[in-house]
Amino acid sequence: MKNEFIRKETTIIHKGYSSEHHHDSLSVPLYQTSTYTFSSAEQGERRFAGEESGNIYSRLGNPTVRILEERIAELENGQSALAFGSGMAAVSAVLIHVTKTGDHILCSRGIYGCTFGLLEMMDEKYNISHSFSALSTEQEIEASIRPETVCVYIETPINPTMELVDLELVNKVAKKHGLKVIVDNTFSSPYLQNPLDFGADYVLHSATKYINGHGDVIAGLLIGNDVDDMMNIRMTVQKDVGGIISPFDAWLIIRGLKTLHVRMDRHSENAQQLVSFLQSASVVSEILYPFDPSHPQYEIAKKQMKAGGGLISFNIKGGKKAAQFFMNELQLIKIAVSLGDAETLIQHPATMTHSVIPEVEREKMGVSHSLLRLSVGLEHVEDIMADLKQAFAKVETHFAMTK
Repeated sequence: MKNEFIRKETTIIHKGYSSEHHHDSLSVPLYQTSTYTFSSAEQGERRFAGEESGNIYSRLGNPTVRILEERIAELENGQSALAFGSGMAAVSAVLIHVTKTGDHILCSRGIYGCTFGLLEMMDEKYNISHSFSALSTEQEIEASIRPETVCVYIETPINPTMELVDLELVNKVAKKHGLKVIVDNTFSSPYLQNPLDFGADYVLHSATKYINGHGDVIAGLLIGNDVDDMMNIRMTVQKDVGGIISPFDAWLIIRGLKTLHVRMDRHSENAQQLVSFLQSASVVSEILYPFDPSHPQYEIAKKQMKAGGGLISFNIKGGKKAAQFFMNELQLIKIAVSLGDAETLIQHPATMTHSVIPEVEREKMGVSHSLLRLSVGLEHVEDIMADLKQAFAKVETHFAMTK
């Protein structure tokens, strides 16, 4: 079958692997090796000189890792991909690659707490500055670009406010100014959104989340369309900084990836039903979910996403005390800071994932103490609802009694 006739659901399972080249093993083998032998000294010389393809050392490439990279590149409609030891390793690599001292990075209004910490460090140590913008109109984007701006770094949906960035609009303005566009696509996964299709230069993922989907791997992925540019990142930043993925972790992700489409459909279906349920909860003051028709950016969501995904953020009445009380009363839902697992998870961003961000900046991003982020799992939706319902009831009773 030609690739143009193979859909994502098939690519997820088959791309980049032919069993006849691996002793007819149906499952992708795990090449758990750090180095490789050469048939002669001359072959070793040719490979190090780049005159002959082949394996050298697993920091530079590994057969299991390579299959993962080929598969994720295809899923993101890209030409090349790199696998890293964490999502932050992927973020660090691409930002180091596109910047130098004195440059400026324009960011979406909200970003992950550790990305914020990295940007602060780059500013302090290397004089690479950054600023934030809602990026909601062409005029706003134009006004945010400085002479020293070299790239636009975007999360969409944004963690944890679920705010969207119009990828088509941002790429249009960025290209006019010769700026690189980097998109963190973790919340959507390559099954629900493909930023390269809208003109982005790079798309990255914390593969720890939906792509792996089983809560047992830390990993990152970076995808681009310029093969030579991606090879440059591999042979400079990745090689020399060393943020590589282990073959075993790559193998686990390949295994998890096979069910990505099935899981994302279920995550999205469960989330959509929970949005309706949350709308009836008296202690919930605001619900943030891209595919909720009342979401102010619903039209953007429909334009660039296949479905809303499994993340719902909501504000609870009573602030921090009520939010933490509510979390502590949950029985099925686990308190944990990751997302995209089979289990439903909940966290309090202001004191957890985004606690490193100064309160003033957090408030500007919309991360208040009343905000909770729910990663909807694969359990039966009625069971998730029942757990939320009993915890909401306890909040109502407790805070009514203590007023």
